[in-house]
Amino acid sequence: MEIAVGTNLDRIVILFYFLLVMGFGAYFGKYSKTTSDYFFGGRRFSWWLITISIVATGIGSHSFVKYSTKAYQYGFSSTMTYMNDWFFMPLFMFGWLPIVYYTKVRSIPEYFEKRFNKTARYLATTMTLLYMLGYIAIQLLTLATALYRIYNIPLMFTVIIIAVATTIYMHFGGQTSVIFTDLIQGFILIFAGLLLFTLGLSYLGFGDLSIGLKTFWNSLTPGQKLPLAHFNHPPNFNFVGIFWQDGIAGSIGFLFLNQGLIMRFMAAKNVDEGRKAAAFNVLLILPISAIVVSNAGWIGRAIANTMPGVLPVDLQPNDVFVAVTNIIASPGVFGFIIAALCAALMSTADTLVNASSAIIVNDIYRPFSKNKDSEKKQLKIARYSSVGVKVIAILLVPFFNSFESIYEAHGWFHSTFTPPLVVAVFLGIFWKRFTTPAVIATFLVGAFLMILGQYNHELIAPFSHGIELRPGRGYSYIGALYNLFVCATVGIVVSLITKAPDKSAIEGLTIFDVNKLKEKFKGSVLNDNPGKKVIVDFEISPSQKQEVRFSINDMKKMNAKPGDLVYLCDERWWLGGLKSIHSIYGEPHHNDGVVLISEDQQQSGLFTADYKLFGEKEM
Repeated sequence: MEIAVGTNLDRIVILFYFLLVMGFGAYFGKYSKTTSDYFFGGRRFSWWLITISIVATGIGSHSFVKYSTKAYQYGFSSTMTYMNDWFFMPLFMFGWLPIVYYTKVRSIPEYFEKRFNKTARYLATTMTLLYMLGYIAIQLLTLATALYRIYNIPLMFTVIIIAVATTIYMHFGGQTSVIFTDLIQGFILIFAGLLLFTLGLSYLGFGDLSIGLKTFWNSLTPGQKLPLAHFNHPPNFNFVGIFWQDGIAGSIGFLFLNQGLIMRFMAAKNVDEGRKAAAFNVLLILPISAIVVSNAGWIGRAIANTMPGVLPVDLQPNDVFVAVTNIIASPGVFGFIIAALCAALMSTADTLVNASSAIIVNDIYRPFSKNKDSEKKQLKIARYSSVGVKVIAILLVPFFNSFESIYEAHGWFHSTFTPPLVVAVFLGIFWKRFTTPAVIATFLVGAFLMILGQYNHELIAPFSHGIELRPGRGYSYIGALYNLFVCATVGIVVSLITKAPDKSAIEGLTIFDVNKLKEKFKGSVLNDNPGKKVIVDFEISPSQKQEVRFSINDMKKMNAKPGDLVYLCDERWWLGGLKSIHSIYGEPHHNDGVVLISEDQQQSGLFTADYKLFGEKEM
C-alpha cells in the first residue's frame, strides 16, 4: 500500500536535525588528537554519560521498525527481546568488563590473540567485521525505507545520503563525537518514544488521556496483553526461538562481542564507572527502551481493534511505525519523531562504524605494518577506514532488502553471524581448559556445520521444539540453538582431546584471575587506601615529564604516593569527564592547592585557567 507520509514542515524538521547533528558531532573532532581519543574517548568519561550513549547505541533504527511490527501483530510480548540483558549482566560487570579494561585491549580480536594466538585473532577479526558490516547495512536500509517515501527519492540514493551525513561527523570526531552526539540523541529517542505513546493514548481518547488509557487497555485481547509469546508457535514469533536467538546468542553477542558497545565502556574513566553505567542501563533504561520501541505497534493494534478502516488491513510489516506515527502526530511533530528514527540509525551506525575502523587499524593495519607510524598517520587511516566501511555497507543493502521484512533480515543475520563468536569468547572467558585448537575449530568447523544447517533443515529439526518448518524459509529463530550447539560441541570436544593451555600464559585472561588484573594494569603494588578528592588550580611544570605533582598536604588528603595512578578532571561535573587526563603522581611540592602538569597534559585535557581541577587517586 502507499502511505501518505509527511508534509513540507516535516521534511524541513528532519533536514534541520541532520544538519544539527553533523555540526555538533564535527565540533567534537577537536577532542580526538590520538587513536586512543578517536576509538576510546581517552578513557575519561563518567558513568551517566556512558549510560545515555548506550541508550542511543542499543536502540537502532531497526528497533523501531522491528519491534513496532511485532507489537502490532502480537501485543506486549514484543518486549521480550529487550528484557534479556539482565541474564548475563553480572558476568559482564564482574568478568568481561574488567578483563577488557585492565588488559588494555583495543579490540575484541586482540583479546583472542592474548588468550589464544594470532590465527585466532585473524579469524575473529574476519567474523567480527562481517558482523558489524551487516549490522550497519541493516541500519542504513531501515532508515532509508522510511525516508525515501517522505522525500520521494530512490531508496538506494537515500541510503547514500544517510551514509554521507553520518560519515561527516564520524570522520572528524571519532568516539568523542559519538558519545556526545549520542548523549543528545539518547534523550531525543526516549522523549520522542514516550511522546509518541502519549499522542497515541490521546488519539484513542479523542484528546482525553485517561479515556485513551482505558480504551487502549480494553481494546487489546487477553493474548495481546501477555508479556511472553507462546512457547512454540507461530513459527515467526515464539518464546523458545526468541529465547535462544535473542536471550542467549543475542545477549551474549551484544554484551560481550559488540565492539561498539565495548568501546563505550572502555571510554569510562574506570571500571567502577563502567559497572554503574551497565547496572543503571539494565535496571532502568532497558525497560523504558522496550516501551519506546514497541508502543507505536501497541497503539496501532488498539486503533485497528477499535477503529476499523483507519489503518489498512494489508498494512505491510515495515510500514507499521511510519503509518501509525503519521496518523497520530500532527505536522512538524511527525517530522520530529521521524528525526528520532534518524537519531536511532545514526547512533547505532556511528558506533559500529567507529568500532569497525578500530578493528581495521588495531587488528589489520598495526599487526601487518612493518613501520611504527605516528599517531597522526594512524588517526588518518582510522578516519579513512570509516569511509571504506560505509561504502561496503552500502553495497550490502540490496541483499538485506531482498528479505520480506527488516525483522526477518535482522533475525537471519543475528542468528547466523554471532554463534561462533559467542561460543568462542564465552568459553574463553569462563573455561580455562578451552584450548587454541578448539577455538580455531569452533570458527572453522562450527561455521561449516552452520552452513550445512542453512541448506539441510533436517539437521535443525531435532532442535525445533515443535516449531513448524516454513517451506522455502526454514526455521526463523531456532536455528540459533542449532548453531550454538554445533559450535559449542566442536569447541568442547576439541578442548578435551588437546593439551590444556599453560596457566601462566592465560593468567589475567579468564574470570578466575580478575582480582590480579588491577595490579597488572598499574604495573606496581596497589594503593587501595581510601582518600579524598582535592580541588586545585593548575600550573605548567617546567619539566615535561608525563606526571602530575601535588603538594605534600594534598597528597596526604588523597592518601597517595609517588607512582600511584591519578585522575585529573575539570571541576564542572556536567562535562562528564570531557576535560580530563589519567596520569601518575610525581614527587610532591610545598604549594598547597596547586598541581603542576606538563604543557602536553594541559593541551590533552584542554584545561583552561578559568576553572579549577579536581584530583582523585585511582590505585
